[in-house]
Amino acid sequence: MRRRQLAVVITALSSSSWWASVDSFVPPHANPFATGVNSKADIRRSERGGLENLLGVPRLPECNGSIGRRVNQRHRVTAADAGAREEEAEVVVIGSGIAGLCTAALLTSYGKKVVVCESHTQAGGCAHGFDRKGYKFDSGPSLFSGMSISPTPNPLKHVFNAIGEDVEWLTYDTWGVKLPEGYFDNAVGPEPFRETISRFGGPGAQEEWDRLTEYLLELSECTMGLPPFSLRTGPGAVVTMAQFLPTLVKVAKVGQSLQDPFTDVLKKLNVTDPFVTNWLNLLCFLLQGLPSDGTTTAVMSYMIADWCRPGVVLDYPKGGTEALVDALVRGVEAKGGKVMLGAHVEKVVVEEGKACGVRLRSGKVIRASRSVVSNASIWDTLRLVPEGALPEEFVKEKEATPQCKSFMHVHLGVRCHDLIDAAEKEGGDAFSPRCHYAVVADWGKPIDAAGNVIVVSIPSVLDPSLAPAGCHTVHAYTAGCEPFAIWEGLDPKSEEYRKLKEERAQVLMDAVEAVFPNLESRLDVRLIGTPLTAQRFLRRDRGTYGPEVKAGRDTFAGPNTPLPGLVCTGDSVWPGIGVPAVAASGTLVANMMVSPLKQLRMLKNIDFGGVGVGAE
Repeated sequence: MRRRQLAVVITALSSSSWWASVDSFVPPHANPFATGVNSKADIRRSERGGLENLLGVPRLPECNGSIGRRVNQRHRVTAADAGAREEEAEVVVIGSGIAGLCTAALLTSYGKKVVVCESHTQAGGCAHGFDRKGYKFDSGPSLFSGMSISPTPNPLKHVFNAIGEDVEWLTYDTWGVKLPEGYFDNAVGPEPFRETISRFGGPGAQEEWDRLTEYLLELSECTMGLPPFSLRTGPGAVVTMAQFLPTLVKVAKVGQSLQDPFTDVLKKLNVTDPFVTNWLNLLCFLLQGLPSDGTTTAVMSYMIADWCRPGVVLDYPKGGTEALVDALVRGVEAKGGKVMLGAHVEKVVVEEGKACGVRLRSGKVIRASRSVVSNASIWDTLRLVPEGALPEEFVKEKEATPQCKSFMHVHLGVRCHDLIDAAEKEGGDAFSPRCHYAVVADWGKPIDAAGNVIVVSIPSVLDPSLAPAGCHTVHAYTAGCEPFAIWEGLDPKSEEYRKLKEERAQVLMDAVEAVFPNLESRLDVRLIGTPLTAQRFLRRDRGTYGPEVKAGRDTFAGPNTPLPGLVCTGDSVWPGIGVPAVAASGTLVANMMVSPLKQLRMLKNIDFGGVGVGAE
């Protein structure tokens, strides 16, 4: 099979099918987005901490929060560590994001000596958690699926299978959705979705939807039938993928169509209903960070197949995403690996034309006899490599990789005792907001226009331990549509920055206030994060969400670099944006460092369904 055809399947496996199907309208009295439900509060500047607090990442060397303290005390670089000028390992991983931790945990399970170097005082990268005044927050992802079921196509669950770790998963089946057409509850499963297509779509919308889903379900035999854990680079892939020959034959037959832009499928099947195309455009953007003309058909076929599986639910880790990170850290440490926090990598050490370790800001050198794995973005990785160690043509090509836009975030601790009490006194339905809401302001604007798409996450609905009694933890964000240019060059201590921060956060506060009336008076915690926050504390070049690699135009370079000993993992490696994509990149990088036979033995621990080892 040609390499390009294999890339088609890799693209498909990157998708995160966390979206759901539409159920029904809620009555006006229960609709948090109905006109007149709440009054608009003026946003005041928060005095609770400076820029270092905005995404919950404290200045070094401070510890922060009860969960954070537990992790920090366990993994912090000690004075003795700093004093030892050199340390030996087989593999050094730069960064403890999900991809870096997946790579490290798998490699230690394979018997490799691994050291993870994390610049901050908490592990997890964009997925770390933090505490404020009794509220526990997620800094990044809050949307998961395929984690509470077995078998599953989710690559992160496969990593947990392999390393013998997991967390307790809480399940739910309904979202709140506010579109220009109105508010409705969005239940998972194919039938509720069909019902809403019929309700909102025009004449023929249902027929268009049925025709589309039938086509995508047929393609999903390719996208669901080849687990990422079976993939590797080099000729060894023949050994690890041989058992999936039927799927590979199907991929060869459909060829380029899986990698084509999703809009090509819509044109081919004559899907033109405005509501159907707008809704699909939103789903593409939330799944891939790109509109439908930049999202691959493979991603959408995977997602539709996941919706149609029996008993589909959405998942959330009890204890927040920090519990997920802790499970991966345990996986690293259980077999002798090490996660060093407060260990800022200044440079990759290159000797005799090979990456052979890293030098920390403290001056300590950690040598890697096998490989240095960078979980930094491709742009940030280039800055870590000494000048001249990579070919100039490669550097220019990677520097020119297009970037998705950044985020605006607000993290809020909200008191709602009176709302709960009022609902009980009136004898009506209890005050019970949805765990998640999605908001679209205007279909007439590009889906990725600044502030046009907002996600509101209230995980304390599922896990009350994340907030004090009678309160809720809230994380609202613009989904990868905040331009960096308007922030570039601003001094975070300046009045200009403060005003812009308040101005750009207004749309987020308005969305949350639709759920919690008179929001400003309810706040115990109010933190605003900007693209500069992500750039500084998450080490994301220009605060980017990730590479903007569009279907039919661009391709991901993969993990290898021209510098021997240096490989990459994370969102710069594997198609797609989100937890499944970066977890899949971690499995690919770990497996390419061991023999195909070791990988095959590990595959027996994976319950991925479909065909081959582990299938029922």
